[in-house]
Amino acid sequence: MTHARRRAATAAIVSVSAALLAAGCSSSSKPAASATTVAASSNTAAAASSTTKVPLVVYSAQGYDSAVTKAFQAATGIPVSLDDDSTGPLLTKIAAERNNPQWGVLWVDGDTAFASLDKQGQLADYLPPVTFTAAGQALIPSDHSYTPTGTTLMAALIYNAAKVTQVPASYQDLLNPTYKGLIGMNDPSQSGPTYPFIAGVMNQLGGESGGVAAGESYFTQLKANGLKVFPTNGDTLHALETGQIDMGLIQSSAATGELLKAPKSSSFDPKIVYLPKPTLLPGVIGIDKAAPAGEQAEAQQFIQYVLSPAGQKVMQGGDPTGDSLYYPVVSGVDPLSTVPTFPTAYQRIDPYFWGPLENQVNTWFDTNIK
Repeated sequence: MTHARRRAATAAIVSVSAALLAAGCSSSSKPAASATTVAASSNTAAAASSTTKVPLVVYSAQGYDSAVTKAFQAATGIPVSLDDDSTGPLLTKIAAERNNPQWGVLWVDGDTAFASLDKQGQLADYLPPVTFTAAGQALIPSDHSYTPTGTTLMAALIYNAAKVTQVPASYQDLLNPTYKGLIGMNDPSQSGPTYPFIAGVMNQLGGESGGVAAGESYFTQLKANGLKVFPTNGDTLHALETGQIDMGLIQSSAATGELLKAPKSSSFDPKIVYLPKPTLLPGVIGIDKAAPAGEQAEAQQFIQYVLSPAGQKVMQGGDPTGDSLYYPVVSGVDPLSTVPTFPTAYQRIDPYFWGPLENQVNTWFDTNIK
């Protein structure tokens, strides 16, 4: 059955028993009576009127998404159709499907894209009954249109210590002729984590009033100093490993994973440093507002599962040298022991300001910098 036919034929809301929910969400994920507790939103699908389970279509760019969707399906009996791809192609697909959406859940890194979808009226409001950390609460939009599931940082500067003896301490340092032709980064049109990084640099350089112009000037200078642009984290890391570059500006989880899995030698010794200030890059889930009620109810249950202790455990085991190296935003969940200590100085950009500028900035970057 196609997604369009399923939507036309589906009228019943899915029913999931308390026993099935308990399998995915332990009691510790319920809100506690504290200032950090977020109550469930009023539109939570409480009672179910049918046992029919419609397919939940998940568009995702997370390295652990296959493991999580399989575990969710096993725990609830809800069939899941996963479309796994890079963030850029998924967002392009959603834009192309605007008049006939085919997705139920979107799960990618970066809240700027979700802010744009929210302003276009494409997201259903939902706030899960979960106790978030302070960082997690800061990432929740006031209208509850999307939900953070963890966070990484953008960017980590990963460098080959076998070749780089003078480590940059600021973004301005990267303009030094010493580093000419040695720096690489991802293409924001293909790599979801990269636009928030560019927006973060712009925000630091000129704030919301003059950040775009200041950032364009900065990246133009960086290009003049030999900046190389690759499609995604993996491509930039490959360039680092093969000596095409000596430094890469990539997602913190990808950089940490490289330290764990890359073979070290006399000619390759990867290390990480954060330039002030890295930008919070949350993993985010949103629900398609155009999805039928049954699929929206399943999507809410999926979000609850992801944020439960059981779901977080699957997330942390699904991609242990990649996306699993995130910082949890749910109280009581610790990051993997291989994840570096969370930096004390970081920034969170306003996704509702920077999100609508994404197409403009990405187009400028691909035209002038790529």
